[in-house]
Amino acid sequence: MAELVLSSLDRGVLTLTFNRPDRLNAWTDALGRRYFDLLAEAEKDPRVRAVVVTGAGRGFCAGADFEALASIQQGTYEGEPDPRPNTFPVTIAKPVIAAVNGACAGLGLVHALMCDLVFTAEDAKWTTAFARRGLVAEYGLGWVLPRIMGQQRAMDVLLSGRTFTGREACEMGLALRAVPGDRLLEEARAYAGELAALSSPASMAVIKRQVWGDWVATLDESYQRATEEMLASFGRPDFAEGVASFVERRDPDFPSL
Repeated sequence: MAELVLSSLDRGVLTLTFNRPDRLNAWTDALGRRYFDLLAEAEKDPRVRAVVVTGAGRGFCAGADFEALASIQQGTYEGEPDPRPNTFPVTIAKPVIAAVNGACAGLGLVHALMCDLVFTAEDAKWTTAFARRGLVAEYGLGWVLPRIMGQQRAMDVLLSGRTFTGREACEMGLALRAVPGDRLLEEARAYAGELAALSSPASMAVIKRQVWGDWVATLDESYQRATEEMLASFGRPDFAEGVASFVERRDPDFPSL
């Protein structure tokens, strides 16, 4: 199981790599369980300040493994899905960045968008695929997509199930940056490295919770919670270090979570 997702840590940036390249990293229960386990470990590891998620070979994640889908259709499926939901990455208190290097379909697209930021190869192939498989907008995608890209575009990619490139995904708001494939991982890691070196881990944890949590809040509720979080931040060492580093014109040395 350990080989289903590769893990490497460099200067505060943990890179997790889905590792079923012969299947374009198609999702299985075992792969998902290992991925979530590594995210949970990363949250507890003070050395990890940001996470980059990518795929081995030509794909990011081509969706659910077709052997599993076939067994579900035949009524012979015997897998044990992880009890943690597919939204689990948004609950991790550290930034998670997807580096979509290739095929990103169905459940793979879901997991790209459950990351906080998305970098994509310009020529990566994206698709929701669900409508062309007799399926629906799975795992909250009918809620997430309109908020990210607007209702009309969300309807387009969901109803048509068409394939589009990473460049178009970026133009529609699904990715922060679309870059040549040979620079993708370098750019995603460099961005994550800046977060690791210059941004307060405590601040990033709270901001992540605010952004994901405030989607369902009113403006007044968001304002009230932000005020409470701001007052709490004044008592953290991160605030003292952030001010001191600015005054002293040096890079900050924030404590780990």
